[in-house]
Amino acid sequence: MTSIDQLKVKIFADGADKAGMLEMYAKPFVKGLTTNPTLMRKAGISDYRAFALDILTEIPDRPLSFEVFSDDFAEMERQALEIASWGDNVYVKIPVTNTKRETCYALVKRLADEGVKLNVTAIMTLTQVRNVVAALNPDAASYVSVFAGRIADTGRDPVPLMSAAVEMLKVNPKAELIWASPRELLNIFQADEIGCQVITVTNDILKKLALVGYDLDEYSLDTVKMFYNDATAAGFNI
Repeated sequence: MTSIDQLKVKIFADGADKAGMLEMYAKPFVKGLTTNPTLMRKAGISDYRAFALDILTEIPDRPLSFEVFSDDFAEMERQALEIASWGDNVYVKIPVTNTKRETCYALVKRLADEGVKLNVTAIMTLTQVRNVVAALNPDAASYVSVFAGRIADTGRDPVPLMSAAVEMLKVNPKAELIWASPRELLNIFQADEIGCQVITVTNDILKKLALVGYDLDEYSLDTVKMFYNDATAAGFNI
């Protein structure tokens, strides 16, 4: 098994809790961080700008993605330009469509041509990947974020799709593929094996890294002990 320090895929921490983000930032294997409006709402954030500017004072030197939240492309563009102005390490997340199924490709092209670092997100099909790559500027750094975990939630194996996406991005060396929404630690190794450049991982999955390579007999015994201790603590009897 490949050890963590041998992985080529870059691990980005995904979250919006400041303490959790700083905990992950302190780990040398975490190469960047991402967030989104859903995670921010769950974390109880009410002032988007204040949160972003605060976290950027603490994390000034690794890629950090913040997402626009309008459903109107003109307003998305305004928000994107402001977000991009917050720091050189900021990437602006643009959803691949709005809620009306209108695609973002024209907006992505305008922003990319202005040099905005983009993270095009919520992608789930190869057609979307192809169109996003065509809209990106090869001279501007960018991420193409494919939600492999959500694809897996539909009963589809995401690995063939992600492998094809890796090939599609080769025409743009400054665009990196993100394996987004992983569901288990194994996804990190799958992403690494196919040559995916980045994987975004939540803190609960990252905390399982200590288990990598753990002896399975010992893990089996740990599990038996857990069941026994919980049954004892509950005072079960028959």
